[in-house]
Amino acid sequence: MNEEIKSFTISVYTENNIGLLNRISAIFQRRHINIESLTTSQSEIESVNRFVIVVNITESQAIKVVKQIEKQVEALKAYYHTDEDTIYTESCMFKIKSDLLFEEPQIQNIIKDSNARIVTVNKKFFVLEKSGRRHEIELLRRELNVFGIMQFVRSGRIAVTKEEMKISEMLSAFNNQL
Repeated sequence: MNEEIKSFTISVYTENNIGLLNRISAIFQRRHINIESLTTSQSEIESVNRFVIVVNITESQAIKVVKQIEKQVEALKAYYHTDEDTIYTESCMFKIKSDLLFEEPQIQNIIKDSNARIVTVNKKFFVLEKSGRRHEIELLRRELNVFGIMQFVRSGRIAVTKEEMKISEMLSAFNNQL
């Protein structure tokens, strides 16, 4: 029986050490798994970082990857979750010629309808910011592309789980050992 490939969010709690990102990405590379999105930040515990990695794989692959990641000395704990198990978002920014903001009424409607936010405006360009699901960001990008986009950047996914992960107690104990 073939398993279904679906989107998984892998959360990895780690010490903040040089070279760890390379070793974690090598785990995916060796298994020929493409990373769709990768974000890293401080976690809820002072000296612990959290990687949020989005991949399209089977559940058995997710289990193997999580186990492999946890073998890294600096990796404290790793989890995998489906999209249904998480609350997630991405952010993006668009840089567009300022003339369009005033000369194309449709641009103003697109901004309003997409719930995007104007971050800055000057004589040469304006910058829009949008947070949401990837498909919402892609829709906005397609709509604005017609008018010309000077620059575009999208963040990786940030996510929290719907269920309590019980990681905080473990991380607090780790933090107290430092």
